[in-house]
Amino acid sequence: MESVRAVLCGYYGKGNGGDEALLASLLQMLPNHVTPIVLSGDSAQTQAAYGVEACDRKTPQVLIPALKQANVLIWGGGSLMQDVTSAASPVYYGGLMGLAQRFGLKTIAWAQGIGPLNRSFTRWLARQAFTNCDAVSVRDQGSAALLSEWQVPFLLAPDPVWALEAKPVEGLWDLPAPRVAVALRSHSSLTPERLAILTQALVDFQKSTQTCILLVPFQAAQDLAIAETIQPQLPGPSKILSLSDPQQLKGVFRGVEMAIAMRYHGLIMAAAEGCRCFALSYDPKVSQLMSELDIPGWDLLGNSQHAPIPSDPRTISQAWVEHYANGAPLSANQIHSLVDRALTHRDLLYQALQGL
Repeated sequence: MESVRAVLCGYYGKGNGGDEALLASLLQMLPNHVTPIVLSGDSAQTQAAYGVEACDRKTPQVLIPALKQANVLIWGGGSLMQDVTSAASPVYYGGLMGLAQRFGLKTIAWAQGIGPLNRSFTRWLARQAFTNCDAVSVRDQGSAALLSEWQVPFLLAPDPVWALEAKPVEGLWDLPAPRVAVALRSHSSLTPERLAILTQALVDFQKSTQTCILLVPFQAAQDLAIAETIQPQLPGPSKILSLSDPQQLKGVFRGVEMAIAMRYHGLIMAAAEGCRCFALSYDPKVSQLMSELDIPGWDLLGNSQHAPIPSDPRTISQAWVEHYANGAPLSANQIHSLVDRALTHRDLLYQALQGL
């Protein structure tokens, strides 16, 4: 079969563990006859980490020739079409899709999480981008509802990271057991006052359970400072685990009893590896995941059906202790089903790339 050149675009090479896990999942799922070219924020790092061709995602002199030499653009996965911070993301991805289609490339929107889209312009841009794609897959009910409203055909399946192969983490099993992972991220909803409350709750939780706390920054630029603020205040054993390999990041959760996470992919990785999860939602995608998997937790923004986070650290720590003692992870059958369904994102790739 002739080799197909596919440009992969997403939030890659930006040091975000969740987006890197999506890239690793996509590379794992690509058919053998496809040669990937990854658009990256750090092309040298992407090339070294994955052994693939990569080029700068925003330099026209390399980006445009990469598109012209390719057969297909695979756009995703993750929350790329959202305007919560600014309209820049939808404009970039919408423009890239339009350019690829103008050059005659087949375009695939893969494992997308669409929104929030609060501006009428970005909503229109997203609708145009998805309408003109040759194939579309999404990872959540909210995205599926939007595409249904726009009358765009799509495949709905769990996030591909469910199916990502985990790798063992050197030294993890040498740390004291039992272990609990904590994955917090920088966000306007995590105010200094709220972080202080959560830190005190972790202190109380550790005293009650005698657990080793693993602080897991998913994106060093956003999460590491939080971990470094919390760690000196913990009374028991703890470790900050900064990992760049997304497969190892997933492997962390194979060695912990429970995960307390704001990070969307932190919850997915933990649930997939069979540990109990407790969520702190800062985004609709996390709230949706909580509802779909029946994960206990609180809403940091107070705008979903989930209860707002308490202001008393003792209430928080008691809820964590209760879930640690009596909560249950997903069953092996549930995990198998989610992994199996996540692999349909791979099937969509095989079907869309057939005949190229």
